[in-house]
Amino acid sequence: MPKDIIMSDKLPAPKGPYSPAVRANGFVFVSGQGPISPATGEVFRGDIKEQTKMVLESIRAILTAAGSSLHKVVKTNVYLADIADFAAMNEVYATFFPTEPPARTTIQAAKLPLDIGVEIDVIALA
Repeated sequence: MPKDIIMSDKLPAPKGPYSPAVRANGFVFVSGQGPISPATGEVFRGDIKEQTKMVLESIRAILTAAGSSLHKVVKTNVYLADIADFAAMNEVYATFFPTEPPARTTIQAAKLPLDIGVEIDVIALA
């Protein structure tokens, strides 16, 4: 089966050799997204709630570009630089998935790229 690379002009260019998302076999696989400003391409250094909101807005834009949506997300992985930020991240996360939330794994990572506070990747139905 072919795969489609998903790009969006509403997002900064990837900071490495990866695609923001790939659509294949009825699914959309979204690469880990961090709090990167779409306007400037710079890392956003706000609190964890603001970072989480920015990350999930980026994921929403990628899924829209792929013809999917947050409602079709079936699995997420959340990586936190500090697990003490779990409650604050979870508060914002819940507003993006108010009903039928996807399966989720949340861990503290030893260190995230660019010293960000949160990174999230998702798998959604296409």
